Amino acid sequence: MGEDTISGRVADAVKGHWVDTHAPDWLRPYARLARWERPIGWQLLLWPCWWSAALAAIAGGAAFPNPWHLVLFMIGAIAMRGAGCTYNDLVDQDIDDKVARTRSRPLPSGQVTPFQAKVFLVAQALVGLAVLLQFNTFAILLGIASLAVVAVYPFMKRVTNWPQLFLGLAFSWGALMGWAAAFGDLDWPPVALYLGGILWTIGYDTIYAHQDKEDDALVGVKSTARLFGDWTKLALTGLYGGATVLFGLAMIGADAGPAAFAGLILSLGHLVRQIVVLDIDDPDQCLKLFRSNAHYGWILFGGLVADALVQAL
Repeated sequence: MGEDTISGRVADAVKGHWVDTHAPDWLRPYARLARWERPIGWQLLLWPCWWSAALAAIAGGAAFPNPWHLVLFMIGAIAMRGAGCTYNDLVDQDIDDKVARTRSRPLPSGQVTPFQAKVFLVAQALVGLAVLLQFNTFAILLGIASLAVVAVYPFMKRVTNWPQLFLGLAFSWGALMGWAAAFGDLDWPPVALYLGGILWTIGYDTIYAHQDKEDDALVGVKSTARLFGDWTKLALTGLYGGATVLFGLAMIGADAGPAAFAGLILSLGHLVRQIVVLDIDDPDQCLKLFRSNAHYGWILFGGLVADALVQAL
């Protein structure tokens, strides 16, 4: 048994995080199960929600996205990302135990029992439900519909080379939710935003999956990283380019102005840099580029918010 497992640490967790330094001993395994020390996960889940809320503000003539909705989406993203990670780890116990980067996680290392993980999963899901119930009926039903995609995602790596597509379907759902929360219905701009979010998600998670491609090949886990291989940069060009076009169409549909498109151009530069510097055989760099998509989210959101403000003046 490795040192990380004995100490309760997780090999792929962020070192020196508050979970290690300030959380009580009993909470640490659950915090690691929910990936609280890795905010990039809930940030990537949150960005489509906030983009959609900002897009709705532009379409509705508001100077700023509904602040209460932004807060609710953040709480919901943290809770549901934690629930999703807990659910994935329950499904993937047999795989995680065979991969060097994941075998020290709370479930395969025995820090948390499957029953304890299930109770924790329900608790987080109830927080997510409490958040969802703050919205209108249409948004509530739309949010519940997302659970079908969330439920099947962990199994996709066993049956298809495109598990990242199903991650995109789940993680980009917020692109529909922000608009639905504002208007109580859907229109084609949030749908375009959703489709663009799917392509963006496939792109960044392909980069992330290159960290594990050797272990994945040994245990039979499929991924777009393994599928694209040396053609990854070309694939990313198509994925990120398609996402940018779809985001632009969503902005056009919402009658966005120059500030929003300036943000889109700046964010495209960020994606281009990812492709140019990517070394698919450098796991540390892949992780760094994956995490940089949090900055991408800020750039795109900033442009949308600035545009809403300018148009409302």
